[in-house]
Amino acid sequence: MARAGLSVERLVAAAAELADEVGFDHVSLSALARRFGVKDASLYSHVRSLQELRTRLALLAGGEMIDRIAADVAGRAGRDALAAFAGAYRAYALAHPGRYAATGIRVDPALAAGSPAMRRTVEITYGMLRGYGLAEPDLTDAVRLLRSTFHGYCALEAAGGFHAGRDVQASWDKAVDALHAALSNWPRETNETNETSEGEPAT
Repeated sequence: MARAGLSVERLVAAAAELADEVGFDHVSLSALARRFGVKDASLYSHVRSLQELRTRLALLAGGEMIDRIAADVAGRAGRDALAAFAGAYRAYALAHPGRYAATGIRVDPALAAGSPAMRRTVEITYGMLRGYGLAEPDLTDAVRLLRSTFHGYCALEAAGGFHAGRDVQASWDKAVDALHAALSNWPRETNETNETSEGEPAT
């Protein structure tokens, strides 16, 4: 184990690389052990289970993704911020398909609450949407709209699902325009409550 230089950080980083290579669903402790040339049992000193490994991978990928989004959104507002957010989301999803898939798993709420990456995701996402004058419960509804649109488009694009002659980037830009129009003319709740959302990040 010492020879392999194993640590939680190295294992999660290797799992992220493996996910992009073979797909998130194919990440296993056995595959990871083979990558380091050790027996499966050697990994249990660092991660208790495959579920823990996948959760740590999800948090790593979510952190990487929101860092890219935050860097692109910084200093922007309105449609520019939305386009930057969307573009960074799509770029990460297409460049790191395995890691991106990891961000879609359900993470234990207690772990999510204690994750700086998850808090940052909520802050960046909701901050961008508040620029459209939205408050709860419209904020949560808007996050769900963005998440489903971005995810659906990226999933279809990655699978080669767009066959028409129309340029895929042009359609993406038009989708961003449509989202901007929807957010700018949002059908607000007439009986808004004072509830504070726990946050449902678009990533």
